[in-house]
Amino acid sequence: MKPLVKEWVEKAEGDYATARRESRVRKSPNYDAVCFHAQQCVEKYFKAILQDVGARFNKTHNLSALLNLIIAEKPLLESVRSHVILLNEYAVEFRYPGESAEKKMAREAMESCREVRLIVRAALGLGQ
Repeated sequence: MKPLVKEWVEKAEGDYATARRESRVRKSPNYDAVCFHAQQCVEKYFKAILQDVGARFNKTHNLSALLNLIIAEKPLLESVRSHVILLNEYAVEFRYPGESAEKKMAREAMESCREVRLIVRAALGLGQ
């Protein structure tokens, strides 16, 4: 695995671990953080794939835009589009006053993150 791809994967796994940990907290869980880190995990995995295939990409948090670049090389990843649409909202939405995530949103974000993570890791030749 290319060093930069490996680094993207490690960063993605860090976000995944943070989202999982926070989603299990019983006292004062931060649902905003769960949603944000779930989105960040997928974003970084997408950037790992793009790096792996040598595709150029701009600095963006837009998962749909990243997925559009990916499917040119890995068309089977189109299957995660519905998860991407859900997670795309969490890049910035809950990071500022005015909106807050609820438990159900955090649960859906984690489910989507898990699904996309498994498929992307398989595309990269990684285990679960």
